[in-house]
Amino acid sequence: MYVKRNISTGLILKYAWPVLLFAVSWSGLVFSLYYFLNFDFISIPFQPLSVIGIAVAFFIGFKNNQSYDRFWEGRKIWGAIVNYSRTWANQSLHLLSESDKITKEELKKEQRVLIYRHLAWLHTLRLQLRKPVSFSLKNNSAVEKWHESHNDHEDICAVLKPYLSESDSEDISKRQNVATHLIKLQAAHLKRLKEKFSLMDGFNYTMFMNTLEQFYNFQGKCERIKNTPFPRQYAYFSKVFAYIFVLLLPFGLLDIFLEEMHGGAHENYPQRYIFLLMPVSVLVSWIFLTWEIIGDNSEDPFEGRVNDVPMTALTRTIEIDLRDMLDEEKLPPKLAAKDNVLY
Repeated sequence: MYVKRNISTGLILKYAWPVLLFAVSWSGLVFSLYYFLNFDFISIPFQPLSVIGIAVAFFIGFKNNQSYDRFWEGRKIWGAIVNYSRTWANQSLHLLSESDKITKEELKKEQRVLIYRHLAWLHTLRLQLRKPVSFSLKNNSAVEKWHESHNDHEDICAVLKPYLSESDSEDISKRQNVATHLIKLQAAHLKRLKEKFSLMDGFNYTMFMNTLEQFYNFQGKCERIKNTPFPRQYAYFSKVFAYIFVLLLPFGLLDIFLEEMHGGAHENYPQRYIFLLMPVSVLVSWIFLTWEIIGDNSEDPFEGRVNDVPMTALTRTIEIDLRDMLDEEKLPPKLAAKDNVLY
């Protein structure tokens, strides 16, 4: 998630340079054909082109609105995960009653296991959500190289090792969906605490299980967004229509500047053409194609890109809070933004 108020010019150019290069080259080609080779017949009226432009703008606007909804839903899910994570820690610390079947020190160890296993679930969920799928977005080489330098490339088993016991670590290495299995381990642990040590009554046990159910709900919602691509008929044809408009745009502008030429400014025509048609064509093309790029980059909010949900930072925030609730002293630092991007 980009955290600076104004986007840096360098970052804009990373995304924009292919669009600008294409627009400048195409506008220059159309102008050269018309002016230097006298291809007068390539001029088209601007009126039908303006209708196409309005239609494309509405289509791209619809796509961007729906893409943002996917991002915002993902952010709300992770906001709820933050709140319920604190609830889980609070329940683990205060809903387990002391019993003559377990010492106070052993009780603290059990509470720590429940909280640390939850931290393992958080790290697992974010890493699973960031795995690329067949429809994952691919930007130009400059953007991809920049993202590659920022990604952490963490291995799930290595990340989870500090949070799990040896038996749990060995167990999860055999599982297909590690996050799902970790919640299952939490439920089994609670059952053992209830039946073997009598640390909770039926009501408190139900409260614990309801919280685990919420974690399954949050995971399922994230997986729904992750595994369901934005409808390709909207995503694909939005791009097609935008490029059709951009390709036709210089031909429509020829008609406008031709009228200016016949208005009596023929001697200044080449200069006016160079300094008016091409910049206007490039500017409008950049605006429309940038709209399209914005929609593309908002479709999948869990990929670890510039505008995605900052799952790593949120996980670190939760870890600091939960370990602080355990009265630990050596807490990890708050995650800082890299190049104004919080991951």
